[in-house]
Amino acid sequence: MSALPRITLKKGKEKPILRGHPWVFSGAVARAEGDLSPGEIGEVYSGDGNFLGIGQFNPHSQIILRMLTRRKEVLDSSFFRERLLLADALRERGLKGKANDYRAINGEGDFLPGLIVDRYGETLVIQFLTAGMDRLKGIFLDLLVKHFNPKSIYERSDVPARKEEGLPEAKGLLYGEEVPESVEIEEYECRFRVDVKKGQKTGFYLDQRENRFSLQEVSQGKKILDCFCYSGGFSIHAGLGGAKEIELIDSSEDALERVKDHFALNHLGKLPAHLIRGDGFEVMRSLDSDYDIVVLDPPPFAKKKAHLPGASRGYKDLNLQAFRLLKREGLLFTFSCSHHMNWDLFQKIVFSAAVDAKRKVQLLGRRGHPIDHPVDLSHPEGEYLRGMVCRAL
Repeated sequence: MSALPRITLKKGKEKPILRGHPWVFSGAVARAEGDLSPGEIGEVYSGDGNFLGIGQFNPHSQIILRMLTRRKEVLDSSFFRERLLLADALRERGLKGKANDYRAINGEGDFLPGLIVDRYGETLVIQFLTAGMDRLKGIFLDLLVKHFNPKSIYERSDVPARKEEGLPEAKGLLYGEEVPESVEIEEYECRFRVDVKKGQKTGFYLDQRENRFSLQEVSQGKKILDCFCYSGGFSIHAGLGGAKEIELIDSSEDALERVKDHFALNHLGKLPAHLIRGDGFEVMRSLDSDYDIVVLDPPPFAKKKAHLPGASRGYKDLNLQAFRLLKREGLLFTFSCSHHMNWDLFQKIVFSAAVDAKRKVQLLGRRGHPIDHPVDLSHPEGEYLRGMVCRAL
């Protein structure tokens, strides 16, 4: 272990690590010794010389070290296999028999920072977001093949985070059979076709699965407006839940074509479903107020902290229009997937929208990540999905 590169922190900068946080920022480093090539595994010490743990270095990144363990141990294939088994045990307990689409490894939330693995039936889609994980690609491919025995493993490391790590974007087949244009999945008896090669994220919004199902449970006999619907996940659940009519809005023609396919796949062809292509903000302003349920699931408006003021105005406008469109006792399912939008601010925005809409509103519950998107409690940055279910009087 003594041959490993070594980073020594400035005095006092060890506190986040001692509390379990997995990141060390470059400004906290006093000195670095040894081979610090991107992705190298090495040790980190406090300014007083105390051992703090082992992680993956990247001198090109603002996050210069991502912690993997607080103990002196060998980080070999067996180490990462234990992390994989720990992650899989959680999914096996929480999702068996409910869905064959889920996040198998959720980066920092599963103590494997920079690694995302999504499962779509017998196809795995993987993202190596950091230099450290990219360097371990061969180890993880071997582990995933042995554990899941998939037909295919497809890489979707075509994300901006790679640039921040000094890495080029990458995508393509890594193992097994060529991936078809769409992979069929099932969750709570709803069927979908996922484009893992070109679809949003790794092909589907797995993080909304339980929230989609919660909509299904209250949709019987309701008229529903599904804004920013993408491929219609919420609407399919609503349709199978007995909705009487659904209107869907999205700006993408390809997404709406996929919606049509999903309605046919789930034998919902007779359900009145009206697809509207256009900007969600503009379309909502043109509609009349006669909906029992409105779903707001927009893309992230605040990818950087500096974007928060504009994002706040956008979220308020959407929620204001939603309250205007709801019938008395109507339900609003409203979400934010912006990392920098905390719970307190999001709730204040929705409250402000309710005041301006002159609606008395009850908060029925908060919604967030499902069980396959765990968040390390010492890494609050891992939480990004925030949702509220409101009843408008």
